[in-house]
Amino acid sequence: MKKRVFYSEAAYFTGLIVLAFGTSLIERASFGMSMVVAPAYLLHLKISPYLPFFTFGVAAYAFQALLLLLLAVFLRKIKKSYFLSFATAFLYGLILDAVMILVAFLPDFGMAGRIALFAVGLGTSAVGIAFMFHTYFPTEAYELIVKEIAQKFNISIGKTKTAYDICSCTLAVILSLCFFGGFYGIHVGTLVCATLNGFLIGQVSRFLDKKFTFKDALPLREKMN
Repeated sequence: MKKRVFYSEAAYFTGLIVLAFGTSLIERASFGMSMVVAPAYLLHLKISPYLPFFTFGVAAYAFQALLLLLLAVFLRKIKKSYFLSFATAFLYGLILDAVMILVAFLPDFGMAGRIALFAVGLGTSAVGIAFMFHTYFPTEAYELIVKEIAQKFNISIGKTKTAYDICSCTLAVILSLCFFGGFYGIHVGTLVCATLNGFLIGQVSRFLDKKFTFKDALPLREKMN
């Protein structure tokens, strides 16, 4: 069976939109965010009552800007990819806020409905990330930090990613306890995301590779590196 062509640029925007949609559904389900986005979400919950403009999307790219700044200080260098990564985070934040407005119109659901929302959100997020892996555009800060540290210290991506996830989860727990005196934004869904995300992303990526050939429509790949 002949594969269809899917352009890398389209994969980038598809990934951002689908990932934002999945994240908003997970947030609406209220079973806990993934450990990667939980710190930004907690900052949003704490600050937004005082500064209404500090939406989840704003918190997402503001937190990533801080991470990129810390990365630059830690590695004592600034790369073009850091600015491009922030551009991706900024665009994602804008899309996330727009999608959050739409998802807010969904009616209130009981437990069964919330579970369905979470399941759809988890699967949709995996699809979005899988599409992002098939483009040459810069990733968000979370993935860039893992890549940069792994290369700097010659550590495997898997081990570095695990270490980053543990640090992110620990930070989320600390913020939750300090801000709210309990667990907010971190729940059973956080554990489910941590357990299934990698598997789901891998399955979706393999499906995309079977169905599509990803090609560049624009001569931008070299300029992104």
